[in-house]
Amino acid sequence: MSMAELAKAINMAVRTGKVLLGSRSTIKAAKLGKAKLIVVAENCPAHIRSDIEYYARLSGIPVVEFKGSSWDLGQVCGKPFMVAALAIRDPGLSKIMELAGLEGEEVE
Repeated sequence: MSMAELAKAINMAVRTGKVLLGSRSTIKAAKLGKAKLIVVAENCPAHIRSDIEYYARLSGIPVVEFKGSSWDLGQVCGKPFMVAALAIRDPGLSKIMELAGLEGEEVE
């Protein structure tokens, strides 16, 4: 999947679906298994990334790396701040699940 396609899909998910922004809420969603997909910025701090990947693996939630900084991810989400990680609970009209190769799979 290309960077532009992923950015467009993330933006659409933020606008039309349910997305949790930030590493704390992403880790919480991963612990509870309440996300369908997790997106992590390329420069996400190592200790946060390892926590997210650990809990996501336990819950069976796929993790996708966004090839850009947390500033870039924040900008894609339409926010004026950094976003190191986000959890997609409902993709809305976004095609992000197909881009991640997860079409038709239900997590919840």
